[in-house]
Amino acid sequence: MYRFLLSRQWVILTLVGLVLIPVMIKLGYWQLHRHQHKVAQNALIARSLADDPVPVTTLAAPGRELPRRDMWRTVTATGTYDTAHEVVVRQRTAADEQSIGYYVVTPLVLGDGRGVLINRGWVSAGNDLTKFPDVPAAPRGKVTVTGRMMADETTAASGIKDTKGLPARQVMLINSSEQTKRTGRPMLGGYIEQTTPKSPGNTPELVPEPDHDSIGPHMAYAIQWWLFAAAVPVGWIVLVRRERRDRAAAAKEAQEAREAGATAAAGDGGRTAEPAGSGETEAAGDEATPAPAGP
Repeated sequence: MYRFLLSRQWVILTLVGLVLIPVMIKLGYWQLHRHQHKVAQNALIARSLADDPVPVTTLAAPGRELPRRDMWRTVTATGTYDTAHEVVVRQRTAADEQSIGYYVVTPLVLGDGRGVLINRGWVSAGNDLTKFPDVPAAPRGKVTVTGRMMADETTAASGIKDTKGLPARQVMLINSSEQTKRTGRPMLGGYIEQTTPKSPGNTPELVPEPDHDSIGPHMAYAIQWWLFAAAVPVGWIVLVRRERRDRAAAAKEAQEAREAGATAAAGDGGRTAEPAGSGETEAAGDEATPAPAGP
């Protein structure tokens, strides 16, 4: 009854189902891990933003990679801006998440001679991408900057290609090591995403606080993948039962057709057979008929 499962079509279908089940389960766990990572990151951002500000030198040092636990910590830095080594970072999005422009990054020279990169905010790219954009001047004299501590950007972490041969004072990544080479001054690892003081007219436009409320659709996607995995064997059973039912119905119809054909053949044979003795009866009738009398 189930011998059709050994057919080429059904063997291939079964093997495909057996492959899909573990793949979908794995995809579900991948989405679950992304959900867990997002929840943990939201908690880290919220905790870091709620902590009291600390001097930047307590978290960062030249050549030191910023630990993840210190990301988004509020820090303060006091010094003077080195506008001669100011750069802009290409292909960055404004707070509206649509407008493309530049981040303005200016080194702040601390009292001990070391520097720290300050992301002063976003400006429009303008019409000519080969020229340095019109950037509002950084404040002169000694200033105190407050902001969020961020790790150096790398291609591996950000996915942004570090394109070479860009116009002067334009870069693709905010990286303290690269700026140390450019300026000849030791830079603290990471950079500060400025939150205060605000520039007149909000130009450059300060980078908004990271979203730490949304958890995204990853958990829903995980459940969907697992439901798909559970649906594969259920669907396979439904298809097998339907195939069995269709084959049984086809076999029954064929059997009924054969029986009907046999019955019809038997009936036709009885009707066409000539009754025995019919010829003799006709002959005897002819002999019994008297000949007409002569004149």
